[in-house]
Order: sequence, then C-alpha cells, then structure tokens
Amino acid sequence: MTEVTRILSALKPGDPASAGQLLSVVYEELRQLARRQMARERTDHTLQATALVHEAYLRLIGNDAPSFANRRHFFAAAAEAMRRILIDAARRKNAQRHGGEQSRVELDDSILELTGPTSDPAELLALDEALSKLAVEDPSKAELVKLRFFAGMSIEETAAVLDISRATAVRHWEYARAWLGHEMGGGR
Repeated sequence: MTEVTRILSALKPGDPASAGQLLSVVYEELRQLARRQMARERTDHTLQATALVHEAYLRLIGNDAPSFANRRHFFAAAAEAMRRILIDAARRKNAQRHGGEQSRVELDDSILELTGPTSDPAELLALDEALSKLAVEDPSKAELVKLRFFAGMSIEETAAVLDISRATAVRHWEYARAWLGHEMGGGR
C-alpha cells in the first residue's frame, strides 16, 4: 500500500489534518501534471498551474465525503477535475460577453498578426464533447485520454496509474486519438 493510498483510506470529511497531510504528499506531483497541461494551453491563458492544482484539489477534497479507493482513483479524479476546470474556463472565454469568436491580436513593430494559440476554446469544447462520447463507448480509453491530455502524464505514467502495460497504453492511446480525430471532424 502506497503512502497516498494509506492517507486516502484515513481521509475523513471535514478533517483538515488528513487533507493537509494528503496535500503535502501529492502537491508536487499535481503541480507537475498541471504545469505539463498548462504548457499546452494558449499563451494568453489567465489560469496558472498553481491555481489549477489548488482549484482541482479543492474540488476533490471539498466534497462532503471524499472517498478514493487508491492512488489511481485519486489521480484519475484529479485529471477529471483539471479537465472540468479547463473546460469551464474555455466556455467562459468563448462566451459572447467575453468576446466570443473574436481573436486576440498582438501588435508587432511592423505588422499586426494573429497569434496562434495552442488550443483555442472552441477546439477544447469540441474535444470535451467528443471525449464524453468516447466515455460512453469505451470508458477505459476515455480515462487514458484524460490522464494524457488533461493531466499531462506520459505513456509510462498513464500505464502505471491505470495498471496496464505500456504496450496496451500505447494501443489505447492510438485508438483513442484516431477515434477522437474522426469524431471531431477528421485529421486532428
């Protein structure tokens, strides 16, 4: 039994001591996952990795009765919480009152040029919709995508968290990418 699993089994609702103990054990790993995720976001994103970790942790532990079976379950829930936070941010960013379809323009000394964000809100929302459909079709592959894309885990880390072989993780990743690409309109 890992230290995380031991702490998770002792976690009690409303007990700040056990919640603090858990945070001290998983904080750096969650920050690393959030940093990887934020590296793929738009350069003008206002959410920072630290804020993403804190918000996700509050959503996880803020429940009346948080119960996690083990380390895998906790990090899968953390990936889901980060995903939801980023999706909510994309929805807010894409809202008409926030400029909707308008693009950010940076001023260069000589010309005006459109910046190319690494993931715009519309694409993120399309991915979320396709991922929800994949979760209905094949929940294990959808969980793998959440861990890879939203938690920023490597194939090896994802395989370890999901307790599958690296080869299986690679196969599931390739299938999920193709399935999502097709669902989102091909070629992505």
